[in-house]
Amino acid sequence: MNFIKAIAGFLVICSAIFTAATFAADDKKGDASAGKKETAHSHNVKPMHGGVVATANDINYELVARATELTLHVMDHDRPVDTQKSSAMLTMLSGTEKNKVTLAPAGKNMLRATGTFNVAAGTKVVAMVKMNGKPAQSVRFVLK
Repeated sequence: MNFIKAIAGFLVICSAIFTAATFAADDKKGDASAGKKETAHSHNVKPMHGGVVATANDINYELVARATELTLHVMDHDRPVDTQKSSAMLTMLSGTEKNKVTLAPAGKNMLRATGTFNVAAGTKVVAMVKMNGKPAQSVRFVLK
């Protein structure tokens, strides 16, 4: 009987220690991020150009889709990424319709294509982005 009480007491103490450690890990007191708003590094990025944002490998991509123009803005932690030697191939899926669009450099941190595009809400877009000679990066969007 004493053995069972000893085991029960041990489990209660372990539980209390584990619970205190869990709460301490969640406590942001003394943490550099305490009380600060989320940043680009938190991957909760707001669109800066009215598009849809996705993050891949710590790079933020914002796709601005208009009926006559598709623009992909590229940022690395709030800094523009040079896209002069970059390209992107978009695959746009809307219902049974599938279109491929090639984007070319169009400014400091933009890739763009002009034409006529189906940009209905719910359209899924997969971008294969080649940045400055690096391997292609897959980025997924759903248009709103």
